[in-house]
Amino acid sequence: MHQVATIPSMAPNSLRRHRSRAIFAMGLLAATLAGAHGDVTPQAVDTSSLPKLGEGWREENPFRGNEAAVKVGTSAYNQNCARCHGLEAISGGIAPDLRKLDNECATTKDAARKAACVKDNDNYFLTTVRHGRTRNGAVYMPPFEGTFDQEAIWSIKAYLETRRDKPF
Repeated sequence: MHQVATIPSMAPNSLRRHRSRAIFAMGLLAATLAGAHGDVTPQAVDTSSLPKLGEGWREENPFRGNEAAVKVGTSAYNQNCARCHGLEAISGGIAPDLRKLDNECATTKDAARKAACVKDNDNYFLTTVRHGRTRNGAVYMPPFEGTFDQEAIWSIKAYLETRRDKPF
C-alpha cells in the first residue's frame, strides 16, 4: 500500500509571515537594483554641432535657449539621464524630478534675485553632474566629469530648461 505524504496546512499567521518576508525580499531586491544605477556606463555625447566653450568651466549656462544645444541635450539626456530621472525629465521615483530644478527661480518676481537664483541653480547643476552624489558611501549619481565635456553638460541643462515645471 502506498502512503501519501501530506503537507501540514499553514496557520493563517504563518502564511502572513511568509508572505511578508517574500514582499520584503522583493522590495530589498528592487532597492538593490535601483541603487546600482550608478554603475551604468555613460554614453558618448556628440557636441560637434555646438560652439566650443574652452577649458575653463562656465558659471552659467551659455546654451540657454540655443535650439542646437537643446537638440543635443535631448539626446544626451535620453541616453544618460532618463534611466534614473525619467523620460522627458519626469521622475519615476529613483531620482529627483528635474523639471522642478529651478521652480524657486520661476516664482521670484525681482529680476536681480531671479538672475542670482538662475546662476545658483546653474552652479548646483554643474557641480552635481561633474562630481555626482554619494551618501554614506552609496553612489546616488555617478560623476560625469571626464566623461562629459562642458558642452554636453550645458546642452543637457538647456534641454531641461525646456521641460520646466513652472516656466519663466
